[in-house]
Amino acid sequence: MNRPLSELHVAVLMGGLSSEREVSLSSGKECADALEGQCARVTRVDAGRDLAQVLAALKPDVVLNALHGEWGEDGCVQGILETLQIPYSHSGVLASALTMDKDKTKAVLGGAGVIVPGGGLFDRHEVARRHVIAPPYIIKPNAEGSSVGVYLVLAGANDTVREVGADDWAYGERVMVEPYIPGKELAVAVIGETNGPRPLTVTDITPVKGFYDYEAKYAPGGSIHRLPADIPPHVFEAALRESGRAHTALGCRGVSRSDFRYDDVKDELVLLEVNTQPGMTPTSLVPEQAAYVGMSYQDLVRWMVEDASCPR
Repeated sequence: MNRPLSELHVAVLMGGLSSEREVSLSSGKECADALEGQCARVTRVDAGRDLAQVLAALKPDVVLNALHGEWGEDGCVQGILETLQIPYSHSGVLASALTMDKDKTKAVLGGAGVIVPGGGLFDRHEVARRHVIAPPYIIKPNAEGSSVGVYLVLAGANDTVREVGADDWAYGERVMVEPYIPGKELAVAVIGETNGPRPLTVTDITPVKGFYDYEAKYAPGGSIHRLPADIPPHVFEAALRESGRAHTALGCRGVSRSDFRYDDVKDELVLLEVNTQPGMTPTSLVPEQAAYVGMSYQDLVRWMVEDASCPR
């Protein structure tokens, strides 16, 4: 967008229909507040099934998409915005759909030479009955984010995760099961500039208790973030390089975040997944990394609006 922010009507999409609704409401509020603080005309839209009609009536100049998870982040809402021809932030239809499918994402990244975890997709009832791979391992839905529905099965465990086979399981009939990678949890935010992806820095994340689950990500004090990460220089550079490679290989636009595990015993860096609409909450990693490189929260949100386009 070439017009000054003060001349734009920005619709900020938040909330939505997924299990990450509460996180999205927080992200959306922070983004809307930052835009209003820069004199933009902002309409906060709690996105529902009538989103196309709502946006057609509002006629915003641009959409900042702060939705997370299914429907808002998987290409569906992006398709609505493409149909209405409204410039919007973050990735387009194809990249959004691809990165929400962990299995297909791993296939593309592996083909691009990025090291990804082993394992694969399994029927959830089979996973609930027996160990489909040797513990320790991670179980996670194939198309959810924010560590929703994620379980860690420890080494030597006799019991499986029965919840995966329960009648009220809401995350699909096939689940991703991957070997647990010990070591450090790392993350890299990437800004997709016109001359190529720009990785910001590497954050080392230490959960206060357990592993990096939903509570550790979003509860105040749930995890400790160290940036820049205290890791060997060659690993630091590899994380920056691989996050940029992933952003490009998956066709991401705007801001993305790559999540890694670094096994310091084997000296192996593994890319777990790529998030095309990372959180913008007070505890989120992307605004924290942006601040570290000198980009304020307001600067970051303004850049997202300026970067918006259609088609993506």
